[in-house]
Order: sequence, then structure tokens, then C-alpha cells
Amino acid sequence: MLDARFVRDNVDVVRSAMSDRGVSWSVDSFLEMDEERRRLIARTEVRQARRNELSKAIGELMKAGNAAEAAAMKDEVRLVNDEISADAALLEQVEADVRDLLMTAPNLPHLSVPKGADETGNVEVRRWGTPREFGFEPQAHWDLGPALGIIDFERAVKLAKSRFVLMGGLGARLERSVINLFLDSHTARGYKEWWTPILANVESLTGTGQLPKFEDDLFKTQGEGLYLIPTAEVVLTNIHRDEVLEASDLPLRYTAYTPCFREEAGAAGRDTRGMIRVHQFDKVELVKFAAPETSMDELESMVTDASYMLELLGLPYRVITLCTGDIGFGAAKTYDIEVWLPSYNGYKEISSCSNCWDFQARRASIKYRDPASFKGSRFVHTLNGSGLAVGRCVAAIIENCQNADGTITVPEVLRPYMGCDVIGA
Repeated sequence: MLDARFVRDNVDVVRSAMSDRGVSWSVDSFLEMDEERRRLIARTEVRQARRNELSKAIGELMKAGNAAEAAAMKDEVRLVNDEISADAALLEQVEADVRDLLMTAPNLPHLSVPKGADETGNVEVRRWGTPREFGFEPQAHWDLGPALGIIDFERAVKLAKSRFVLMGGLGARLERSVINLFLDSHTARGYKEWWTPILANVESLTGTGQLPKFEDDLFKTQGEGLYLIPTAEVVLTNIHRDEVLEASDLPLRYTAYTPCFREEAGAAGRDTRGMIRVHQFDKVELVKFAAPETSMDELESMVTDASYMLELLGLPYRVITLCTGDIGFGAAKTYDIEVWLPSYNGYKEISSCSNCWDFQARRASIKYRDPASFKGSRFVHTLNGSGLAVGRCVAAIIENCQNADGTITVPEVLRPYMGCDVIGA
């Protein structure tokens, strides 16, 4: 959530940022509501001063024995109190309206984010590895997986509906092995592992920005009003909701494996085959809490940590910086990591690493204190990234590591987890 004072004092900056993002958030509506809020506050202060003045005068009149005149002033005090109460109700509603409007405003892009209307404005930062040249016609994972008996899309539909995946045998072991590799690697690099709920309440999803804007993309339970998490970012970030952290403890680096659930509303016709865009998928998430002075450095190291997983697996990838028109709702800056997929003859997103600045921290009231530097507390910066999306990684392994005889060579780093070198029929 944006800081109301910042919006009020930097109207042109906010207008420009919204234009760069290609969104139509109404700065004018905010200014009108904010002006009404300040008008009500000013009027209340005048009336409170008048009430204090009357109360003092009543006391003096009572001491002087002028009870009748004092009684008349008491009637005016009651009238002023009624007016103050009425304005308090109006102010409460206006402040709620201001907060609701601010909840719909996206984050302001960092100055280093390239300007662009859509994904065509994204900027490539670097590449690692060289896409393999096959001496045979490679198969897509949605064909090779079922042929090997390790993926079953048809039975997944029978069990649930389309865009679900059923994996068996060495396919299930491959999924589990990738999860364990990621968790072992990230914890070795200083991340604290958590085992979290996969259902979250409204407060948690509001804190990280999924609610209210993206409710249509969420699966909601009946009765309890809980939501299946779309990413472990939700629960990991909200561990410290309504808390004040110590500067000496920052940065905090967290990781967790969870299944993730997304309705994918509005995504009809996009990546409908295979494991790229599904309703349930596994992911190892990375989350950081950092001081403002170091958060951009922490973003760079998060990208390094996430992309290192692909280097361990020997999978070619590239890193791109998202432009203003493609960046996510809560992000101030985002790097996407894209893995090479032969079935697409191109790179496909496997991780987004974002610095949300103080956007989520203000919504979730996550602060830090540093008595040596400032009084009181300030909002911390939060960061999140996939480290990595497991299903897409499995698809990339199947496609990039396949052989002419229809088998799959297991990446060397996964063999201790898999207990085999090759996946065959």
C-alpha cells in the first residue's frame, strides 16, 4: 500500500508512475477524499476548541451563581458534542474509503525499472548455458512424460479437472527430489526453512497484496473463509505481520516448500498443455526482510540464489528485468528467471524475484527499529522470489535431458536423491 502522505505530497510522481504502469488508478479521487478527511479533522478541532471554551465559561458562571446562563451554555455544549459525534462517524467512513482506495493502488516502480508498455519492453540482463542441439526430434514433456509412465494428465482430469497433474513412480520421485535439492541448497546458503499452513486468512492475503485485487485468482474454502495459498510468499511474509523487528536481526532470509493453488482466471488459452500453467503446483519460495538501505542488494543476491538452482541442474536460463508495464502489482522491481524449454523453442518463466519496498510492510504493519540510527520504528522492506517453481523445473529436466531412445538422463546433482541415473520406460 502506498503512503497517503507521499501520494499527497508527490502527486505528479504518482501520476507519472501510474501512467508508466498503464493503470488508471484515480489520483484525483484520492485527493478529493483526502481533502474531505482533512476538512472534517479541522472542523472537529474547531468544535472541540469551542466545547472547551464553553466548558470553561460554564465553570466560571457556576462559581458566580449564574446557573440559568450556565444551563443555556450546557445546551450549546450538547449541540457541539452531537456535531462532533456526527463528524467522527463521517471521518471514520472517509478514512475507510481512503484506505480502500489506497489498497487498489499498485506499487511505484523503482527508478531503475525500464519503461515499457508490456513484456516487449523487458530488458535481458544475462544468460547462462547454451540450449542443447538435439541430433533427433525432441519430445515435449507432455508427450514424453506419459510415454514413460511418469506423468498422467488424463487420470488427473478424472481425479480433479483439467490443469491438474498426476505423477507416478520415478516422476513422483523426480518432483520430490527437486524439492529436496532446492531446500537443501537454500538452507545451506543461509535461508531458514519453515513448514507453513497452506490455507491463509483474509488478513494474510491482504498483507501481501493478493486481496482485494486478485480474489478471482484464489481458491476459497466454504464456511471458514480461508484461502488456499497461491504462493508461500503469503504465509512467510505474514509470519511477522503486526511485529517490530530488530535491525540487528536483518536481513531475515526464509524459505519454504508448499503446494500452491491458483484459479488462473483470465488465463484461458495460455499454456494449456503440460505442466506450465496449472491449478496446483509445487514451489520452493524465498522471502526476505531487509533494511531499506540494503534491500536492492538483497534482491540481487536473491536472483543469484534462485538462478544457482538451474546451474546445479545444468539447465540454460536467462534473467530479464521487467518493465513498468509488466511488473507485478506489489513489486517495485522484478527480475524474471526464464529456463530454456525445447517445446517452446524459447525461454519460459520459472521464477520472479521482486523487491516490494515497503508496500507489503505498510499493508501488514511490519516494522523494524534501530535505536542507533533513528527514534521509533520504520517499515521494513520485503522481498520474495521462486526458488524455484518445481513443476516447470521438472518439465525443463524432462525436455532438456531426454535421449534419442526416449529415456531421460538424471542430472548428476539429483542422482543421490533419485537413486538412479536414467529414467526409462
